[in-house]
Amino acid sequence: MSQILIGVDTGGTFTDFVIYKNGKLEIKKIPSTPHDPSIAILKGMQNYLKDNINLTIIHGSTVATNALLERKGAKVAFITTKGFEDIVFIGRQTRKFLYNLKGEKLNPLVSSNYCIGISERTLSSGKIELKVSVEEIERIISKLKRKKIEAVAVVFINSYINPENEKIVAKELRKSGILVSVSSEILPEYREYERASTTLINAYVMPVVDRYLKNLESKIPNVNLKIMQSNEGFISSNKARKEAVKTILSGPAGGVVGAFYLSKLIGNSKIITFDMGGTSTDVSLIDNEIKRTTEAYIEDFPLKIPVIDIHTVGAGGGSIAYMDKGGALRVGPQSAGADPGPACYGKSFFPTVTDANLVLGRLDPENFLGGKMKIYPERSIKAIEKIAKKINKSIKETASGIIQIANTNMERAIRVISVERGYDPRNFALFSFGGAGGMHSVELAMRLKIPVIIIPKRAGVLSALGMLLSDSVKDYTRSILKIIGQTNEKEINRIFIEMIEKGIEEMREEGFSPENIKILRFLDLRYLGQSYEITIPYSSNYIEEFHRRHRALYSYAHLNRPIEIVNLRIKCIGQTEKIDLPKYQVSKKVICDNYFKKQKIYYNGKEYEGRVFLRESLEPGNIIKGPALIVDFESTAFVPPSYSAEVDCYLNLIIKSEQ
Repeated sequence: MSQILIGVDTGGTFTDFVIYKNGKLEIKKIPSTPHDPSIAILKGMQNYLKDNINLTIIHGSTVATNALLERKGAKVAFITTKGFEDIVFIGRQTRKFLYNLKGEKLNPLVSSNYCIGISERTLSSGKIELKVSVEEIERIISKLKRKKIEAVAVVFINSYINPENEKIVAKELRKSGILVSVSSEILPEYREYERASTTLINAYVMPVVDRYLKNLESKIPNVNLKIMQSNEGFISSNKARKEAVKTILSGPAGGVVGAFYLSKLIGNSKIITFDMGGTSTDVSLIDNEIKRTTEAYIEDFPLKIPVIDIHTVGAGGGSIAYMDKGGALRVGPQSAGADPGPACYGKSFFPTVTDANLVLGRLDPENFLGGKMKIYPERSIKAIEKIAKKINKSIKETASGIIQIANTNMERAIRVISVERGYDPRNFALFSFGGAGGMHSVELAMRLKIPVIIIPKRAGVLSALGMLLSDSVKDYTRSILKIIGQTNEKEINRIFIEMIEKGIEEMREEGFSPENIKILRFLDLRYLGQSYEITIPYSSNYIEEFHRRHRALYSYAHLNRPIEIVNLRIKCIGQTEKIDLPKYQVSKKVICDNYFKKQKIYYNGKEYEGRVFLRESLEPGNIIKGPALIVDFESTAFVPPSYSAEVDCYLNLIIKSEQ
């Protein structure tokens, strides 16, 4: 029986497939079906759903993300300790816009009518002072069923120390058939609001993800289905149903994993990933390792679980250009999506970033998706012409303005994850992918003074490829709140061992043998009196490393101040066998003149006669001088004047300035 691996990334505009079969890679890219993502998935895999095929799918989904952002999740209830029913409405009392005179009101995912307090009490020491009453739980369950509640978040005060009362409530709720999200299972950490928010998000998206995965599995029976998480690893679909919150950034996470893997192959592990798709752009900084954070926000909701540190902006190929009330040209975050899509798709007259690139000659209209998808340049011209008349500019000037505004939005995102965190972009390479990334990457690098741009082979489907290059990853945490000196290494190691034993047991359930399981240990540290902590690898010099990292982030360190250990963390990795990516010999470097056509390219106020190359015809060592387009099936790379692109031994494009 032949074995096939398929990575599937469902995006807002396209659904991407990378199929690994008999040592070879095949790619597909088809329009997404937002009303039912499984339709596009089945269409892309229909040739592989056969009885005699051993099929494993690793799927990155936007189902949880869309349910949250569009407020189309489940009808939920929130059960907490009596007296704390308003915790999700109070939040942290911080202000997003400090000088805004209008009050900022939280808009939680649950109605106040369904925030239920229950008589229970766990002290900060972990002692159960008041045990929950089963009779009270039964009365609450009757109320929940009358109100047709689909899922319940259970968050008790201090349950991260002792979850006994939460377990009793969860057991009774599950017996009644109600889906339950329990804070001691999702996030056993101190900070009640963040724990409540994360647990509530999980409850809100859990029924939606559960229905989606059940529907998908019913259509692809006998398939080993894995779901990509936000933390750079995958989990079983059964686990994803219970911990749906962990899949919210799964698509972008696959791209970062793929970029890191490929960058290590070519010996450059200091990169800034730039993933520009149809609806958004995701950026992340990798300094010899993938950066993770526990301080992510989805809209205004804190998401405290470990996720890849990715910053997202609403700038993609489908971002719509428009005039605001003040008469200024704006781009995004509204997107034309997959349907109706940009004006050139033939279903609308929305002027988008894709249309601007087409008008400027940075797309080849005859080779969009390898020529399999017909587009209409005349519709792009007509759509942008409407804006051009309003601002009294030519169509080309207006299209250039749209590109510049989109680039500014994306440049700002890169500065957030680099300059604002103590990193100099000039010390990194820009690793560009996504369907639209190659058309903007050089200009972004130019603005940020990044010296090297890397555009990998299969750039338009790298997120799907990254899923095939990922491992199974599970995160575990335990809050201890101990000052260094008041606890000892023996106590720390005892807690670590308990967490590791649990991780290994769950990894065995996922099918991993002990020799394929890797354990990484971390500490969350802060100076005594601080509000937030820094995650540091647990090693013999973790105190020195904390001082160093604190200085890098905040420009100072208190070398004599007490340090508090807030949380212990472990990262449990089930290591998988990686697919083989071929490496080619670079015999010699030559200027390539193997273009198949010429077309006019408008850049920096001038019109050039650019050459258009098919990427599949390029060989290792080929050098392409700009202005030029390098067209692949799923993406296009634009090489401006005074820049050149070299094809390396893995068929990546390495773009540098010639000046």
